[in-house]
This record gives sequence, structure tokens and C-alpha cells, in this order.
Amino acid sequence: MNYKNIYIVISLLLLFLLIFIGANETYKNQKISLVEFIKKVQNNEITRIILRDESQIIGESKDQIYITNKDPKESVYQIFKDYGLNTTTIFALDIEQKTTNFKEIIFAVLFNIVPLLIIAWIFWQIFKQAQRGTSQIFTFSKSGIKVYNPNSPDKVTFKDVAGLEEAKEELMEIVEFLKNPQKFFRIGAKIPKGVLLVGPPGSGKTLLARAVSSEANVPFFYISGSEFVEMFVGVGAGRVRDAFSIAKKNQPCILFIDELDAIGKVRSVGITGGHEEREQTLNQILVEMDGFEKGTKIVILGATNRPDVLDPALLRPGRFDRKIVLDLPDVKAREEILKIHLRDKKIGKTNIKEVAERTPGFSGADLANLCNEAAILAARRNKDSISQKELLDSIEKVLLGPERKTKVYSKKEKEIAAYHESGHAIVAHYLPHSHPVQKISIVSRGKAGGYTLKLPVEEKSFYSKKEFLDELASILGGYAAEKLVFNDITTGASNDLEVATEMAKQMVVRFGMSENIGPISLASSTQSFIGKSFYEKEYSEKMAELIDNETKNILNNALERAIKILEIKKDKLEKLAKVLIKKEVIEKKQFQKLINEPKGSLLNV
Repeated sequence: MNYKNIYIVISLLLLFLLIFIGANETYKNQKISLVEFIKKVQNNEITRIILRDESQIIGESKDQIYITNKDPKESVYQIFKDYGLNTTTIFALDIEQKTTNFKEIIFAVLFNIVPLLIIAWIFWQIFKQAQRGTSQIFTFSKSGIKVYNPNSPDKVTFKDVAGLEEAKEELMEIVEFLKNPQKFFRIGAKIPKGVLLVGPPGSGKTLLARAVSSEANVPFFYISGSEFVEMFVGVGAGRVRDAFSIAKKNQPCILFIDELDAIGKVRSVGITGGHEEREQTLNQILVEMDGFEKGTKIVILGATNRPDVLDPALLRPGRFDRKIVLDLPDVKAREEILKIHLRDKKIGKTNIKEVAERTPGFSGADLANLCNEAAILAARRNKDSISQKELLDSIEKVLLGPERKTKVYSKKEKEIAAYHESGHAIVAHYLPHSHPVQKISIVSRGKAGGYTLKLPVEEKSFYSKKEFLDELASILGGYAAEKLVFNDITTGASNDLEVATEMAKQMVVRFGMSENIGPISLASSTQSFIGKSFYEKEYSEKMAELIDNETKNILNNALERAIKILEIKKDKLEKLAKVLIKKEVIEKKQFQKLINEPKGSLLNV
């Protein structure tokens, strides 16, 4: 909101009000000659006379005020007598002597000088705004770069960044260079000009960059890639020059460009060209990074989660020399991250290791959000500290959303949901390569009508075909249970089918796990951490038909396995579903007690 514009509007309203009042007063006051004044007195039009300051006579009638002047040396009585008024009439008049007081002076100033001052102030403000608008033309090229003080109270060091040990080791060289550059210059070593931090959202790229500046105790300049791009061609390039100029004046320092892909995308080669402003901005970055003189003590840190779209010229040696990949934290790193985010919170009896084991695939930002949600839950429950229950409940809240307590199932829907989730759990339990069941619930959360929580025993980097096939069967276990028990299917399995279809397709086109197509990759190999997976078609229509058939065969085989397991263990399915209908939530220990058979006991299904 522009308060100056509000002041101008208020001033204009006040001015119009004063003018209106002044005009109204002017309309009432009429200045006449002394002769006319005396005639009105003779005609009894004036009922009251006021003498002001020896020279002014004011006559008041019912709806009009008449003003005239006289010689200050002459008496008003003598004047009236000279103009023919008899003595009786003169003494019958209501004549009052008055002098101008302070209030009347203020009133006169208010209606005569203040409007002029308001008009002058309004014109001055209009002039200033017009001048400011003209001067802004010359400030477009200012980068607006921000600086982070490494000595600030909220500084971040490597101790505050859990996990990412390999990344920290790589960046320690940057810290050493910024602290003692001569150590490298003496033997002819050149420090990397640029380091690109690559990782999924929330993996700690910005946090790690800030930690480097704190460890090296140097200024940390940061700006987002989107801040360079403007509507006008050439403005982004000017901002790049300004940002690098500021960094050069404050070396040794770190210049951090977040979301580098906003300006670093591959330049177009088509006839019509690409985004001219963005490409000029990218060209200027390339020139500035090439233009570092020998001995320059500036390190450029870039961060992106879309390395697949970056221009090759930006990634070549001499610009961004190094690419450091930040992976999602493993179970040990997650435990350390949770401890960091819980150290400023009041916690009671908790098992951080169990929480870490239940959060595979969580990024550092997800874990920070989880801890905050746990604190909010504890406060809502009027507790003095965070307990294990709040932490575990927060996992489900972050994954699936809050409980929908107002959602009420009908008796039939509750039965379908119970058999559906029991189907997932039974199939997962009896197959040897699927993840163990941790919890089953038919309480609605977010868009999910119910869920079966399964977690791996250990985190892996490599997955076998057997593991994929068992996981597919467990995903389709709910669909199979509905078909087996109710001889019908519902819309509750829609998300299961999407996940299963995507997994089966990846087995065929990326991992070479199909029987008839064999060891061939049919998907474009690009490294992208966000967005939906898209397959660039690099094969014939015949191959596309074969891919569809293979995907369908894998899914049909997985469904047949799920139905077969549920037929064999139908008594367990019935038992589990009835308990679930009654209790709505079944934890791991109770589930194992109900099944009372070892995990993976059906090996040949």
C-alpha cells in the first residue's frame, strides 16, 4: 500500500472541504458601501451592529451579514446622525464593540493560508513521484543481491548439516582456499571457479552453501536465478554484471546463485530463436565466469534440481568445474537430522531411531517439517513435551495429510476399505521380497480412504526383479481382495493401479526386466529430481505395442499371484478384516500376533 497516495487523497478532500466552507462563508458575507449600509438600517433590515477595530462595521440580518468601513476617527453615532438618522433610532440599535481575538485570527489563517499550503504540498508530491519514476529507469540493472553475514547469531556450520559427508569433504577444499589461498597458489593449483550443488528439493543445497561461508568466515552473497530475468532485454545481463562487480569488491567471498536452471537452460537452436532476455543473461554469466583474473578469490556456488536442462557451456571445466550430488539422507543421516531439528524443542521419552527408520525417502526439509508438526500436535494435545506418539503421528500427517474425522463411512464402505487394506497386508506379509507391514488403518487421511504402511528392513541402492514383482503383487493386493470377496471392484484401487502401472512400465523400458524385450533401455536417460517421468519415444510403433503387452503381462501375473495368496490365506484375510472394522487401526505387533506365521512363508506362489 502506498501511504503517500493516501495522504494526497486525504489532503485533497480536506482542501475541497475548506473551499466549500470558505465559499459558504463568502456567500453569507456581503461587502457594501456606507450609504447602502445606513439605508438598510433605516429600513430595519439590520437588527444588530458590531463595531470591529474602530474601522469596520458589521451588520447582521436574519440570513445575511453586511460589512462596510468607516473613518476610524469618527464615531458611529455621529456618522449615523450626519446621514439623517434621528437620535431615537440610533439609541434603539443593538450596537456592540468587538476587537479581533486570537481564535478569529486562526480561523482567518485556516481559510486563507492552509489551502495554499495544501495545494503546494500536493504539487510537490506529484513532482517527486514523477522524478522517482524517471530515475527508476536507471536502476533496472541493479541486481538486488543480498548478503548473509557469516558471524550472525543464526549462522550455520558443517556441524549443523547432518549427513552429506561426501559433499562436506568436497567443499572443505573450498573452505581451505578461501581461508588460505596462498597455500594453493604456491604450487600452481587453481581452485574451482564454480561448484554446482545438485539434488532433490529439500536436500540441503542452500544450507550447505551457507555453511561453507560460515566455515570460511567470508561474506556470502546470494541471489535467485529468477531475479536476473526481466521483461526488458539486457536488464538481466546488467544485473549479472552488477552482482559479479559487488562480489569482486568484497573478495574473498562466495556468490551463491539459487535455482540456476531459471537462467541456465539450454539455448535454443531453432529458426525463431528462444527467450532472448534469458539467453543474453546466460551469455553474460558465461563471460563473467571466464573473466576472473588470476588470484581472484571468489567461488561461485550454484544450486539446482534440474541438471538435465542446463546448458553444456555452463557445466564445462573453467566455469562450473565440479558437480556435487546431494542424495536423500539414509537412516543414520535421518537420525542425526532429527536430533538437530529437535534440539531446540522440548522432548519427552522418544525413540529417534524408530522415527528415522519409518521415514525412508524423507529429505532434510521433510524431517524439519515433521518435527514442527510434532510440536504443534503436542501443543494441541496440551502436553508439556513432544512424545513418541506425536512424532509417529506426524509421519502419517506429512505423508498422507491430516485425519478426516468428519468423513464417515457407511457400513458397506467400511467393510470394503477393511478388506482392501487387509488384502495389501496379507500379500505383503506372505511374499519374501516385499516390505514388512508396520501399520494398517482405515481412517481417512488426505485423499486416502485408508492405508497400509510398509517399510523396508534396510535401505538399498539396488533392487532385484523379484523384489519388484513381489511389491507389485502387494500393491494389487487390495484390488485382488475386492475381486475375491465381493466379486466386484471399486474406485478405491485407482491410485494402486497408477503406481503399479508406472512400476511395471519402468521394469520394461528402463531396467530390462521383461521376458520378450530383454536387456534394452527404451527411456531417455536424463537426471531430473522433480516432476513427472516422461518417456521420449525412440522406438517404432511395433516396439510400443510390445512394451504395452509386456507391461500388461507383468501386471496380470502380479494380480494372479495376489489372488492366489488370498485364496490360500482367506481365513487370515477374514480375521484381519473383522478386527480392522472394529478397531480401525492395527499396529505391527498386533498384526503379527493375528497372522501368527513368519514373514515370506509362501515362497513358491
